[in-house]
Amino acid sequence: MKTLLILRHAKSSWKHTGLADHDRPLNKRGKRDAPRMGELLRKEDLLPDLILSSSAKRARTTGELFSETSGYEGEFHVNRDLYAHYAGVYLDMLSDLGEDYERVMVIGHNPGLEELVEELTGDWIRMPTAALAVVELPIQDWSDLSEETQGELVNFWQPKELA
Repeated sequence: MKTLLILRHAKSSWKHTGLADHDRPLNKRGKRDAPRMGELLRKEDLLPDLILSSSAKRARTTGELFSETSGYEGEFHVNRDLYAHYAGVYLDMLSDLGEDYERVMVIGHNPGLEELVEELTGDWIRMPTAALAVVELPIQDWSDLSEETQGELVNFWQPKELA
């Protein structure tokens, strides 16, 4: 059994209209919500073995704030391919991991993350910024992950629901 943590980047700023989408930073709410998700996973004892993040500034910063607050000190890989908004990109990258990691987090963007949850569980959920879905997968090796894998959505949190 493998566990996939799917985290949408925290709320980004649209203040600097001249910035490319890839370079947008987090806004005040995003800077508050990303650490809250880190605290949550530390309390739930759900820290990942590996984080795979989109290269977009808002996703990288979400991961950095998450890591600082949660105490995560593992591998943090940034990949421009995860800036794409398609579930297949996430599946391809995850299926290349092998068996070494039990719990992996991806940090990325919609609609790809919503599609990924739906593809792996059959459940469509709306993933607002900094939302986190926990999916258990009936696989022993990440290379067994495919569009046909039927996992289970075992938890879902949004920052606004946290005390």
